[in-house]
Amino acid sequence: MAIVITVLAYFCVLLLFSHLTARKMAGNETFYRANRRSPWYMVAFGMVGASISGITFVSVPGMVMRTDMTYLQMCIGFILGYFLVAFLLLPIYYRYNLTTIYGYLQQRLGERSYKTGASFFLLSKMTGAAVRFFVVCILLQRFVLDGIGVPFWVTVPVMVLLIWLYTRKGGIKTLVWTDTFQTLCMFAALILIICQVMSALGMTPSEAITAIAHDSHSRIFVFDDWMSKQNFWKQFLSGVFVVIVMTGLDQDMMQKNLTCKSLREAQKDVCSYGFAFVPANLLFLSLGVLLVMLAQKQGVALPDAPDDLLPMFAASGVMGNLVVVLFTIGIVAASFSSADSALTAITTSLCVDILGRKEDMKLRKRMHLLVAFVFMLFIIAFKAINSTSVIDAIYILCSYTYGPLLGLFAFSLLTKRQVNDRWSPWVCIASPLICFAIDTLTSQYVGYKFGYELLMLNGALTFAGLALIKKETVKYKQ
Repeated sequence: MAIVITVLAYFCVLLLFSHLTARKMAGNETFYRANRRSPWYMVAFGMVGASISGITFVSVPGMVMRTDMTYLQMCIGFILGYFLVAFLLLPIYYRYNLTTIYGYLQQRLGERSYKTGASFFLLSKMTGAAVRFFVVCILLQRFVLDGIGVPFWVTVPVMVLLIWLYTRKGGIKTLVWTDTFQTLCMFAALILIICQVMSALGMTPSEAITAIAHDSHSRIFVFDDWMSKQNFWKQFLSGVFVVIVMTGLDQDMMQKNLTCKSLREAQKDVCSYGFAFVPANLLFLSLGVLLVMLAQKQGVALPDAPDDLLPMFAASGVMGNLVVVLFTIGIVAASFSSADSALTAITTSLCVDILGRKEDMKLRKRMHLLVAFVFMLFIIAFKAINSTSVIDAIYILCSYTYGPLLGLFAFSLLTKRQVNDRWSPWVCIASPLICFAIDTLTSQYVGYKFGYELLMLNGALTFAGLALIKKETVKYKQ
């Protein structure tokens, strides 16, 4: 009962934020761009939480079981990636006064390239966000809600309905403030859980820091094994490109950044939260090391799946009801701060990019409700399928669909050439298929399995394909 009351109180706060932020000027300009009045420091703090999904909240602590703290190598790459986004992409988005970032492709390459880029975003975001939210719902159902008798068919519609309720009027303006609140809740829950684990281990904070530093799972850097996916340069460069593509070329991640008052403030926002990912993920990984120590101390076998490490202690009740409540708040805050912005960004791209009716408020309201309904159907469908292989396949699909976006924007930014626009969609479809074939063949005959570097290959193939369908060189001012 305490969990239900806490979650309901949490959502009441979100609805209060929605009411306060949408009382005035709640038109499409507010929904899409928050009237370009957001304080940069609020956006920066909220973006940390929005970038950490519920799956990340659960998965990162468990990473130490198999890859130690090597994930921090990718987080270091994030810093450079965010600087590139701030000083290469943001100036273009602000110069053209864009509502969605894919409008740049329309002006640079043509209508079909523009629609193709937006379509790849919609495909990636809807499926990816639905899968991530589904996994979070399953975790909550398994470790929390089943115990209090709430069925899954009630959980999903209620959670999606609540997201729709607090985003339907203010849109991105509301999310700037709710994300700040949810990020605060998430990190408060994380720190309090760490304190509870330290207490169970009988450690002071200084003793815990020393123990983590000397633990074998605290290894961060891998320079000696070039074939390993954890090699520093693979992780670092992957971190750079993951940020450029999955933040800088993603309407969901960029929409809040475009609500800042000026380019300079937006750049301060992006650079600030870019630095925050190293200490934030260090906290998650440190919690993972402490949980492994706790399992050893209590003689408890570690779970087979790394994702079960945190729930095994935090959601099972073995550390008390307070930890269960904190776990629930943390995972709800992390998952909702990413799902709500995804639904808002999808609605924005549908209305502006695909339907071309930016000023139509009635259409925007209908599309927002429709997106929420489809999102719910996706989640329920994943539950009905109930196949890990299908979920994994959808994750793989999302990793492929970001490559064409990288190629489209790279070609637009790095060259002055025009393309034969009618062939652009076919290039963007062919590139992921070729990447899949290359990955399959190298895995089968060479034994090398691509990781995040597949994104770079995909983008390079799209770039090359666009170069092949180019028109004559024209003068173009970047």
